[in-house]
Amino acid sequence: MSMIIRAAGPLARPLRARLYSTEARKSTVSRYLVPVTGVLAAAFLYHHLTQGEAEQAKPHKIMTSPLDPQNYIDIKLKRVEPYNHNTSKFVFDLGEGKASLLPVTSFVFLRAEDFKDVNGKPMQRPYTPISPPDLEGELTFVVKNYETGNVSKHIHSLKPGDKLAVKGLCQNGPGRFDEVGLIGGGSGITPLYQLLHHALADETNRTKFKLIFANVTEADILLREEFDAMKRKYPSNFDVVYVLDKPPADWNGPSGYVNANLIKQQFAPPALGDKVKIFVCGPPPQVASVAGKKDGPRQGELSGILKELGYTPDQVFKF
Repeated sequence: MSMIIRAAGPLARPLRARLYSTEARKSTVSRYLVPVTGVLAAAFLYHHLTQGEAEQAKPHKIMTSPLDPQNYIDIKLKRVEPYNHNTSKFVFDLGEGKASLLPVTSFVFLRAEDFKDVNGKPMQRPYTPISPPDLEGELTFVVKNYETGNVSKHIHSLKPGDKLAVKGLCQNGPGRFDEVGLIGGGSGITPLYQLLHHALADETNRTKFKLIFANVTEADILLREEFDAMKRKYPSNFDVVYVLDKPPADWNGPSGYVNANLIKQQFAPPALGDKVKIFVCGPPPQVASVAGKKDGPRQGELSGILKELGYTPDQVFKF
């Protein structure tokens, strides 16, 4: 039985409140392991059972999303958690009773007010959060500080209390497959991480996932501990291959760029038809080399290594 990753709805669909409830704890007292007087026992029972009733009486908590798919809003930076030499986790405050409620593999646009494009408008870039969609009060991004990336520079310049403009959601929708190959590069790993985190946790999942994660050096590998933990927890459904452009002397994995031979070794063949899907997300040059350049928010023509190997546009999705 294959796993279903549900497709997100139309972009224009408004964000709706989602209902979450705290499961009430069922309290029963069948016997006592130590002698107690009748008065203490009665008091204990009264407190224990009325506490359970109070928990059951708690109202359901309604979570709403402050994100707007049409307009930018400002969110305040809560804290910064350094990850490695050029990457940090940026945790933003959404407020009490608020959550992103973003569908799996969706993304938002972050805007850098200090940097303008050729038309004089503030630069913006898509980012996929790594925080759970139902996490109350926080929205977390892993952002790599690229030398030529103005938006990433702007984000890395922020201090707790500063605000950042965000617009979302923008949605991507994978479908139903037996085998899924994922090719990630740099901070482009975040939507792939989100997809895997959601899909592997589904007890009904039977899809096999293989991730090829390319980076320059070993220190650049983001979320490595998380992926290694997934591999240990789901050995039958997930595997990851790290590829380094500049590996250390004791590196045992593949080196160089992602190429046709590596993809053929690791991924299911295109002959599987609609039972196989390849997801690609990384720096634009890598995406262009592997699957062809994206056309803005559209997929663009399939080309590059995946087309040469015989995969069809229906079998490839570019984030």
